[in-house]
Amino acid sequence: MNSKVKIKNLSFSYKEHDSQLKDIDIDIESGNCIVLIGKSGCGKSSLTRTINGLIPNFYQGTINGQVFLDGIDIRQLKSWELGRRTGNVFQDPRSQFFANEVGGEIAFGCENAGLSHEEIKYRVHKSAKDMDIENILGNSIYTLSYGMRQKVAIAAAKAMDPDVYIFDEPSANLDITSTRLLSQILKELKESGKSIIIAEHRLYYLNGIADQYVLMKEGNIERYFTQQEIDVLSEQDLNQIGLRTPELEALKRNKVANVRKTERSLKVTNITKTIQNKTILHNINFSFYAQEIIALIGNNGAGKSTLGKIMAGVAKETSGNVILREKILKTKKRREHIWYIPQDLDSQLFGESLLDELLTGLKPEETLKKKAEQILVDLDLQEFKDKHPSTLSGGQKQRLALGVAMMYDAEIIILDEPTSGLDGTNMLRVGAILRKMNEQGTKFIIISHDVEFIVNTCDRVIKMEQGEIIEDYFIQSSVEVLHSMEVV
Repeated sequence: MNSKVKIKNLSFSYKEHDSQLKDIDIDIESGNCIVLIGKSGCGKSSLTRTINGLIPNFYQGTINGQVFLDGIDIRQLKSWELGRRTGNVFQDPRSQFFANEVGGEIAFGCENAGLSHEEIKYRVHKSAKDMDIENILGNSIYTLSYGMRQKVAIAAAKAMDPDVYIFDEPSANLDITSTRLLSQILKELKESGKSIIIAEHRLYYLNGIADQYVLMKEGNIERYFTQQEIDVLSEQDLNQIGLRTPELEALKRNKVANVRKTERSLKVTNITKTIQNKTILHNINFSFYAQEIIALIGNNGAGKSTLGKIMAGVAKETSGNVILREKILKTKKRREHIWYIPQDLDSQLFGESLLDELLTGLKPEETLKKKAEQILVDLDLQEFKDKHPSTLSGGQKQRLALGVAMMYDAEIIILDEPTSGLDGTNMLRVGAILRKMNEQGTKFIIISHDVEFIVNTCDRVIKMEQGEIIEDYFIQSSVEVLHSMEVV
């Protein structure tokens, strides 16, 4: 029986960069799912790009070895043929969109394949129904939350009905409900004989789906795991190889909320946001106590990012106020005190190197340079300090963006999905950095679907639903968070 995907002696290095893949050999049969695991920058995304032809057709460099689909060397296939054989969901869904509206995006690949109007219509509605996005088919993609865009990208891939699916961290920006839906879809794809390759840090939703976990390190395949072998790894073993927990229900909280409920230096009062007669936020009220890290949670589209942008002066409210030390902050003034780190990091990174990124806009003082270099050490980015930010992995960009906020000594930092590309090791590293900064006076709001990070790092949970706050409590145990995020 021929392998659906066969990778033989594959090596690759990007132009003018060190080798990213070294002597990779993998066989994937029809109906099998392999999960590529390992620390950020280990080569997972690069490997997926060799299968869908982005390497070397889009990402240029030096490639050796072969990749076969159905026994055919992909170098013999035209781009449209590869597009029909492989369905792709990238780390940043915006990078693969061609249409303005949701329905048009899902239909795009089918139209290029020359399918009939009736067939396209059927596939669009079926894929949208499968991803629970039928009600937004007429919406502009660019008004959607990051998580909703991810669902659109998955629906677009599914509409093409390819034999091979390639996912690069598909759960990174999805809420728990949507992740469960993704899990169910992956099961159905397997049962229908599709081959699936997933590069992923979050493992909990893949139990019962993955046939094999492939651990990568510095471009090599380090070892293979079965699901049973993953399940019996201790917390220490998981941390050592940079893996996340495979079972959310087993999470334990190692931190007890110990917040001084006296100082209320920051207040959000009656914030409302209306866009085209649709209320996005309705009468939002809460206060910051001293030295706390708040997790802002809720399903995709609940209004979390909109609230974060308004607080930081990136967006403007329809009504309401942000008050710092009893003074109302106008939109522009908020930017001097509150730093917002968005999900879309490429639009925020401007430097020629990591060191340059941290020093952009600051006076060229030796003390600041030393501070920047220490931040790169703290964030485990020092070996990349002379590289361009665009060459980093998603998780490395997340850490660099946090480093920029650290350079400016922001009083309040709002991080929007800061762990979406982080492996287990760097998730714990970022959590430790935030707690240390918090003890020194920095306040944080973490907009996140990452249960593991919230349980380990945050003091308080504020849950939003349809633009309103429905829960607000200080965390005492992991069980509370699991219930709020509908894990149990």
